[in-house]
Parts: sequence; C-alpha cells; structure tokens
Amino acid sequence: MAQLKHLVQVLQSTQLLGPSNPELSALTMDSRQAGPGVAFFAIRGTLRDGHDFIDAAVAQGVSVVFCEKLPQNAPEQVTFVQVPNAAEAMGYVAAEFYGNPSKKLKLVGVTGTNGKTTCVTLLHKLYRDLGYNAGLLSTVQNQINETVIPASHTTPDAITLQSLLAQMVKAGCTHAFMEVSSHALVQHRVTGVQFTGAVFTNITHDHLDYHGTFEEYIRAKKLFFDHLGKKAFALVNADDKRAMVMLQNTKATKYTYALRKEADFKARLLDNSIQGLQLELEGQEVWFRLIGTFNAYNLLAVYGAATLLGEDKQEVLASLSSLTSAAGRFDYVVSPGKITGIVDYAHTPDALENVLQTISQIRKPEQKVITVVGCGGNRDAAKRPVMADIAARMSDRVILTSDNPRDEDPQEILNQMQTGVKQTDLKKALSVVDRREAIKTAVLLAEADDIILVAGKGHETYQEVKGVRLPFDDKQVLQESFALLQK
Repeated sequence: MAQLKHLVQVLQSTQLLGPSNPELSALTMDSRQAGPGVAFFAIRGTLRDGHDFIDAAVAQGVSVVFCEKLPQNAPEQVTFVQVPNAAEAMGYVAAEFYGNPSKKLKLVGVTGTNGKTTCVTLLHKLYRDLGYNAGLLSTVQNQINETVIPASHTTPDAITLQSLLAQMVKAGCTHAFMEVSSHALVQHRVTGVQFTGAVFTNITHDHLDYHGTFEEYIRAKKLFFDHLGKKAFALVNADDKRAMVMLQNTKATKYTYALRKEADFKARLLDNSIQGLQLELEGQEVWFRLIGTFNAYNLLAVYGAATLLGEDKQEVLASLSSLTSAAGRFDYVVSPGKITGIVDYAHTPDALENVLQTISQIRKPEQKVITVVGCGGNRDAAKRPVMADIAARMSDRVILTSDNPRDEDPQEILNQMQTGVKQTDLKKALSVVDRREAIKTAVLLAEADDIILVAGKGHETYQEVKGVRLPFDDKQVLQESFALLQK
C-alpha cells in the first residue's frame, strides 16, 4: 500500500484533480485490471492510446488515473494526475511504489543488437555458480535464483519490471542481470531503474520498422548510457565502430573490451571448433565450451563485467570455462546418422552472417551447410532480401520458409526474401512455406557429417500466425525429423 501524495513526490511536473491523497494497492496500464485502490496509467502506445481506455478504467472503479490529457468530464470520485509523459511517470512511480528495488541490487544491463541474451544468461549462471543469489531478466526467461518466470518481452513494462526486481530483493538476491532493448529505452520501461553497470555488445540494422532510421536506433541505445549515474560502469565493445558514440555523454566510468583493438579487457582467439573456444585472456590460455567468434566477444564482456563488479578473476575464468550458452543460441544436436543440426535465434542479417561465419570456420571441407531461414511478419521488411542473400551466399543449400508471419501473408514474405537471392545462387535455393516441412526437407537433403542451420526462432516454442501462438519448437522438430530418418 502507498499513498498517492508520497508517490507523486518523485515527479517534477504534475497537476492533480480530485481527491488529494487516496491509498493505492496496485498499479496498472491495463484498464481491465483497474479497480478500487488501483492507479491506471494511460500510456500512448504504437497501436493503442491508453487515454481511449480511461472511461473503461473509471467504470471498473479505479481510484487514480495518470494521464497526459484530462478528460472533459472528469468524475469527482477519481483522482486525475496530469503529467507531461505518462510512460515516464509510470517508471518513476512504479520504482517508488515497489521500494526502489534496483538500489538494493547490483544490477547490470546489457544492450546491443546481438549477444544480449547470451551475456545476461552467462552472467546469471556465473553468479549462481559463484554462490550468489541472483536474478535474470531476458528474452528467453526471467529467473529468481533457480525459479523460472516466463518472459513475454525482452524488457518488461515498468510495473512488471519493478515488481520482478522487488521479488528478487525479497528472495535475497544481491545481483541481477537484464537485457535492455531499444524499445524499452524509448518507451521508458527502465526509467526509475538504477544500474550498477551497463554493457554494449554491438549495433547493426534491426527494428527499423519501429525506430524509422538507423540513426534513431543508435540514439535509442545511447539513451541507456546517457542516463547512467557517476558510480556506475559503462563497458563497451571497442571493436564495434559505434562503441565510442555510446560513451560520449555518459557520467559512468568508461571501460572497453575487444579482440582486435587495444582495450581494458583484451583476448586473443587461439582456436575455434565444434568442441569450443580457446582464448588467451589475461596472459593465460582458457578453454570454453561455447562456440564461435561472437561468443568470444560475449565471454569477454561477461568476464569484464564480473571483474568490474569485484569478482576474483581466476574464479570467474574457472566458472566461465564450464558454462553453456542460453537456449536457442548455437544450440546443436547430432543425429544418429552424424548430421549436425544447429538451432540459433539469428533473426538479423548480422546475426545470421555471424552464425554462418562460425560454421564456416569449424566445418570440414567435405561438409555441406544447409540453412533454413525465414523472416518475421509485421517487422522490418528491409532486412528480408538481405537475409536471404546472406543465407544463399554462405550455404550450399538454402530453404526459405516462414518464421512468425504474424498478420502478414507468409508467401508474400517469402516473395520479398527471394528478391535478395542472386541469379548465381538460385539453383541452391528452395522455398517451403510450412516451417515444419522446410526443416524436414533440409534433413532429407543432408548426408552424413553435413550441417543444418535452423535460424530465426531459437528458444521460441511457438509460431505466431494471425494473432494466435501455435506450438512450434525448432529443436524439437529437428529431432523429430532426425528420428524419421531411422525408421
């Protein structure tokens, strides 16, 4: 329970209309959850405007409404709080309502186009292995110690986020690690959160359907570092050409990591095979179970963050050398016929190219690479032909198929992808709209020792079609297809 008078003190600009100090038991941005003792935030979203649902919240008996525009006939029994930005206000109010849990944790956020999930998952696994109580907020799942809480967004809304952080504090967590998406930064989902440290992995073209331009996407990522406090650390990948842009206006202490350039945390790649990675780090050779150059960067980022959090370097390296990656990130299974199937979340051109480059580095000359790839509907359409071109160019065979078509026609998405396949690669490209059939086709085309990459969905256990989530697990379908070969 909290008094409204106490909560609004954290806001710089407000205008109150109605009862001055109601007591609140809950916060919501969903009018269906409104009721007595509840504060409703009218958030302007990309598809809906919360102001259109104020009447519905009032009908539910809501006590308080935070809004940017007051309704014409405001009922006297409801307190209206007018603010310049309702999403921003929700961030600050939610933090105060839940007792500012981020201030009671060592909280590290990771942002970037690729590598976020792997980095936060490795950090969580590392800190659990080191004996800490720790929380995780990721695309794959949220965790409080070992208790798993399903995740619906890369970064939850501000109310859910503060609630989860408060639960972590209550469970005795001392550390927490979370992905911070560009959407979350622009939409104020992390407003009111105090970070101990921030990590930048890389930035490539993604989410342009939302941000409009690449420059706006970069600006969104930069917001994370612009709002860090003086006591925080900012750790960036110096090998990414936009890393220093992230640090331009930050008050945090600046650190870098790299494989190529000079950096505060530097490693050298000695070996990269299907068995794992061999790195020279801090003057010693260390073997890791993860595969690929992109994972060398992820491991280096995690090592740097843990060191900056004060952990013993040798203990960190010993633990990291035994850890595996997040589900759906270069997740592989070998069939009885010695066909290697790799499932990866790669859903951007850069991520797909990284995975295929990794496969190219570890494959034997006689091994064929067969790639199954699609692109999501209602998302950045510009990357569709680019991803098809990368898949066709870097594979021996490519099967274009559906990802999550959402509200779009899957065949139309494939048609757009096909425009990116060059004339010289047309012979090795197939289009199979049904994703299950596409994976089966790849297995039928493969011979012993070949490598099948199923890209785009990774950890997801559903396929979203016309607003319905249908059960679908790439790894499971791949295993089922392998099993059919044995019959």
